[in-house]
Amino acid sequence: MGFFDFLSDSRAPKQTVEPAEAQLTATVHGRVQGVGFRWWVASKAKPLGLVGYAKNLDDGTVEIIAQGRRADCESLLAALKSGDTAGHVEQVQAEMGEPEVRYKSFGIY
Repeated sequence: MGFFDFLSDSRAPKQTVEPAEAQLTATVHGRVQGVGFRWWVASKAKPLGLVGYAKNLDDGTVEIIAQGRRADCESLLAALKSGDTAGHVEQVQAEMGEPEVRYKSFGIY
């Protein structure tokens, strides 16, 4: 759970409780640190019922792990590639696979 998870809106849709069927693992390149990008990712992931995290990496990229229904993971991936994000996304490296670890919510690190 991320440090700011306690700030979540109680009116927001509840996180999924059924086992995740897919995991999106993405690394996002561009101007994505210090511009609210991780918060933007969370604002897209949480309403979809996705769990996982968005995390700044030392090389200036953002790592995203999102688990849930495959269609919801694909929706988040489409949003990441849409050009309508916080900051400026230059490249998204992503793969879809089986969930590796079970997350309980969507955190920001």
